[in-house]
Amino acid sequence: MEKNIRAHQFKIGVKERRESNNHNSFLIFFTGLSGSGKSTIANALEQKLFSEGIKTFTLDGDNVRHGLNKDLSFSPEDRSENNRRIGEVANLLIDAGLVVLAAFVAPYKKDRLVIQQAVGTKNYLEVFVNTSLEECERRDVKGLYKMARKGEIKNMTGISAPYEAPDNPNAEITEKNSIEESVEIIYNTIKNNLSHTK
Repeated sequence: MEKNIRAHQFKIGVKERRESNNHNSFLIFFTGLSGSGKSTIANALEQKLFSEGIKTFTLDGDNVRHGLNKDLSFSPEDRSENNRRIGEVANLLIDAGLVVLAAFVAPYKKDRLVIQQAVGTKNYLEVFVNTSLEECERRDVKGLYKMARKGEIKNMTGISAPYEAPDNPNAEITEKNSIEESVEIIYNTIKNNLSHTK
């Protein structure tokens, strides 16, 4: 049956959508520990982009696990599948002409590479929200670290599961940066990618 599956070629493609939007489309991928501020910063950046007329969409780890990926656990295998699906969804949204912001722990380098390959290297910009484990535990907005320390949660990144930091992110921010500073750092990194040349 698989041999009968063929991609249909439509008359309107990513080139036409980018021209219509008057801006490029790509993925801004936020990675970091739980509680690092990924979603908060992605949301603030999206507001700035939206105010400038950029068509955007944000994918958030918790939100996606309520729907598309609700069948997945937090085992290493399911984490990889979670990220593989995110890459494919992001690629569809890029084809739709959108600037996609994705906020996911994505602890393994190999999984982030899968996402990069799904959307294409030129369409992938990585932001490392490098908030220390100590600060993430201090915030503990969901109470996850407290439960992990008690052994009530398994496979908790940073506690009982590893986090592999990016080697060469396009932008890196820490807890020392305010939300406003973080947005400016990332915006200055990605603004040239927004330009659409016909």
